[in-house]
Amino acid sequence: MRRRFVSIWYCQLLTDWWIRRQPELRGQPFVLAAPDHGRMIITAASQAAQQQGISAGMSVADARALVATLQVFDNIPGSAVKLLTALGHWCIRYTPVSAIDPPDGLMLDVSGCAHLWGGEVPYLRDIFTRLKKFGYTIRIGIADSPGAAWAVARYGSAAAPVIPPGEQLAALLPFPPDALRLEPAILEKLRKLGLYQISSFIDMPRSALRRRFGNSLLLRLDQALNVEDEIIHPLQPPEAFREWLPSLEPIRTATGIGIALKQLLDLLCERLAKEGKGLRTVVFKCYRIDGEVSEISIGTNRPSHQPVHLFRLFEEKIPQIAPALGIELFVLEALKVEDTLPSQDVLWKRSTGLEDTIIAELLDRITNKMGADTVRRYLPDQHHWPERSIRITTNLQEKTDIGWRTDRPRPIRLLPQPELVEVAAPIPDYPPMLFIYQGKVHRIKKADGPERIEREWWLEAGEHRDYYTLEDEEGRRYWIFRLGHYDPDTPARWFIHGFFA
Repeated sequence: MRRRFVSIWYCQLLTDWWIRRQPELRGQPFVLAAPDHGRMIITAASQAAQQQGISAGMSVADARALVATLQVFDNIPGSAVKLLTALGHWCIRYTPVSAIDPPDGLMLDVSGCAHLWGGEVPYLRDIFTRLKKFGYTIRIGIADSPGAAWAVARYGSAAAPVIPPGEQLAALLPFPPDALRLEPAILEKLRKLGLYQISSFIDMPRSALRRRFGNSLLLRLDQALNVEDEIIHPLQPPEAFREWLPSLEPIRTATGIGIALKQLLDLLCERLAKEGKGLRTVVFKCYRIDGEVSEISIGTNRPSHQPVHLFRLFEEKIPQIAPALGIELFVLEALKVEDTLPSQDVLWKRSTGLEDTIIAELLDRITNKMGADTVRRYLPDQHHWPERSIRITTNLQEKTDIGWRTDRPRPIRLLPQPELVEVAAPIPDYPPMLFIYQGKVHRIKKADGPERIEREWWLEAGEHRDYYTLEDEEGRRYWIFRLGHYDPDTPARWFIHGFFA
């Protein structure tokens, strides 16, 4: 069987991912940046930013000179590899051999797979269409070798992504040397000699090419032409934590469904406990004899392999299952599994905070009964700007290297974005005498401040904030700030940002 490979190139991998997380960024110029020798350097730019002359490698300061409204976000180290790994696991539905190809691609060994989709063209079309619906801009190519597939995905025609078997030589000839994945030093030498296409040097004596460019060029050329084998390292598909229970007679009662669920939980939790893991999300599927599937699911705040606790979470949802004419197969599958860490209670101190299993189980019952957004946990984050200084986590075991700030008063409720208010205040640095918020006048009885918080200049440009803690005549306390320095020629802009208890 002839081997065939598919290369998927994510043209805007990280920026497409950010747009998926924040759809309001679609069509907006924004970049991802990381610190480098005291400067913020752009690592990825959105398509809208690129159209205005911004590219990776530029400093944020230079980019802001081109686009004053440019939005800048922190580049998360390792996010590209993590994202590619997740996409690679997703592609296992198309082939069992899926490998990441950093910094922005995947490589699939699709030998013997394409006929299941009716041929290579509909096979590639299905991959392309699904990833496009996810919001990713991709180029794709298929050939006899990983090197040729990589080349056609990046330098070939998007309308002709298929290199027919045995025709990679003719397909590669018009491509630039960059299509061979050569080192920058070799590419520079080729350009100095005027060799701008593979066809301009492919027929040269191999001894001459080796003497001038080393073995690397010949190796890459042989790999692309399928003369030399290239090994790819496939991802291991995540292990499925799943248990089945067939029924000899169709089950129609809630009691029978509960018995089946208990048996499956015992089997699954025993396996998880042996491997030192616990489930975070699990789904219980009931396959009916009429071909329909009824299912319920639960989630936990920390990894758990306690069947009694998990059954209690499921118990309230069992009435949602409609057995109809009867259920013939039960399947219990853990969709999200994490490692469990052994913990030891201090003998003379029973309370262990969030490490206490009883508290975790109580939170599980609350969230599964009232909704996942009922209980939230907040952790401090490394930012000066108040709305960026906290983050939400769903993991009770997650730790942080920084503590909550306690040297200054902070409101118990912080607005996601400050809201504009009307203020009457003496000048220049006096607190307000009154302010109007949502149509109501609040007369100030006590005030403290100002506390100046500077804007994070390495993320965005703008003015600082001067915060005041205010108490009105009704005893309610607020966190309000004036934006920027006092200017007698320009009305001051005041915002409310939080509420104290």
